[in-house]
Amino acid sequence: MSRRVVVTGIGLVSSLGIGTEATWNGLLAGQSGAGPITKFDATAFSTRFAAEVKGFDPLAFIDKKDVKKMDVFIQYAVAAAQFAMDDSRLAITPEIAPRVGVFIASGIGGFTTIEREHRAFLEGGPRRISPFFIPSAIINLASGQVSIRFGAKGPNSATCTACTASAHAIGDAYEIIKRGAADAMIAGGSEAAVCAMGVGGFAAMRALSTRNDEPQRASRPFDKDRDGFVLGEGSGVLILEELEFARRRGAPIYAEMAGYGMSGDAYHMTGQPEDGDGAYRVMRAALESAGVEPDVVDYINAHGTSTPINDPTETLAVKRVFGEHARTLAISSTKSMTGHLLGAAGGLEAGITALAVKHQVLPPTINLDEPGEGCDLDYVPHKPRQAAVRYALSNSFGFGGTNGSLLFKRFED
Repeated sequence: MSRRVVVTGIGLVSSLGIGTEATWNGLLAGQSGAGPITKFDATAFSTRFAAEVKGFDPLAFIDKKDVKKMDVFIQYAVAAAQFAMDDSRLAITPEIAPRVGVFIASGIGGFTTIEREHRAFLEGGPRRISPFFIPSAIINLASGQVSIRFGAKGPNSATCTACTASAHAIGDAYEIIKRGAADAMIAGGSEAAVCAMGVGGFAAMRALSTRNDEPQRASRPFDKDRDGFVLGEGSGVLILEELEFARRRGAPIYAEMAGYGMSGDAYHMTGQPEDGDGAYRVMRAALESAGVEPDVVDYINAHGTSTPINDPTETLAVKRVFGEHARTLAISSTKSMTGHLLGAAGGLEAGITALAVKHQVLPPTINLDEPGEGCDLDYVPHKPRQAAVRYALSNSFGFGGTNGSLLFKRFED
């Protein structure tokens, strides 16, 4: 059995704003969500800025008694899922509940909670550890809490595949619907790793930009002066539905999800092969799963991390997949504005890609003043662009060489 799958709801929480409209408007305005870290004292750190979610009030989405049971990454997931559910107008009744599932990912999970509870243990011993520590921190509780909140009794799972986690979650949810195991899935990812250990760990790897004097210009994918990624946080959740299921209830449709690819680099724990082989194969896999040729793709929301290795490697992979067509399609990295949400990046960027397909507008790559060596394609610099978009890819690559690519297409009845 193979069934058509459509996107009927999008929920985004990011450093650009709380809610899909706020995030989308920030992208089209070319805004950066980066700024000085406020969540802890970063004075002693080599990187002292991040793309934090600002003004988030969990009580707007979660009962007061339940807030303390959820790490911030779970709170973001619940908020994004609420936005997506409201957007899709999907009401989960007892009759359809077993056919509606949840698949929400995270790369790191409850890092803030782990850090806090470890501090409590060191200061006061094991009796100071909260009974909510484990269920607040573990990754699958984002899916668990969302399923509880909305009464979704279908397939319930979570992926933890580094920066590809939520792309895999959305792709796996798509496959679940295609094979008939569910009619709708609440799918995406969430991350909240802006804490001392999170920033300190990535800084120790020298993965982060150290442009502390101008954080809003620090994330500069494909630019010659890029020096690392900007750590972001937030959540991106999509409502995926089988087409006839969506039609019967008159659901709004943003785009059709047409393909999904996975690959492994089998190369290095954190680096990519210079020939971009894994990235090449994952894009090919997404196109092949949809049964389409490369020249139908008009836009790619790139992984585009603003690191010295990723950007030219991803560019090379695009050239291998698309040949001469690589010169005519458009690519942008919205991480230039949102920062890198780690395991939530694929969820946020899948939502952005579906919006680009719906509105026929390409979000820009900001801070791209002079392309770096090997970065010579059309990256939609500085300003958004009206464009005819038939098919669009969203790429995600993660530590351990784990890759995912999602293919969306303009919906045609």
